[in-house]
Amino acid sequence: VQLQASGGGLVQAGGYLRLSCVTSGLAFGNYAMGWFRQAPGKEREFVAANNLNGVRSIYTDSVKGRFTISRDNAQKTMYLQMNSLKPEDTAVYYCAASWAYYDGIPPPSISSAYNYWGQGTEVTVSS
Repeated sequence: VQLQASGGGLVQAGGYLRLSCVTSGLAFGNYAMGWFRQAPGKEREFVAANNLNGVRSIYTDSVKGRFTISRDNAQKTMYLQMNSLKPEDTAVYYCAASWAYYDGIPPPSISSAYNYWGQGTEVTVSS
């Protein structure tokens, strides 16, 4: 199983980026997908997740209204559209997959619930 995150980079405050997470070897439709981030000197934190069919999404409060998570089950790919970026969004962003048996439950927000992780893509927002 591989999760490949990409799309990070350097952007000015107020700008936008779109992260992608391409998966292989994963029964993508059986996994809730999530994004986490880790800023320098800080612990990894939850950013956003969606459930098996992408209908139900959850976000950490600091990104609500600015970030949008989505997925394409046919392409086995997940996305994170990040708008109105702030310097405090600077971090390495990781995608992760959490096995789920039912799409009627919300996706998890705790890292221990995720079975597979990507390598991370770095996002730097300058002020």
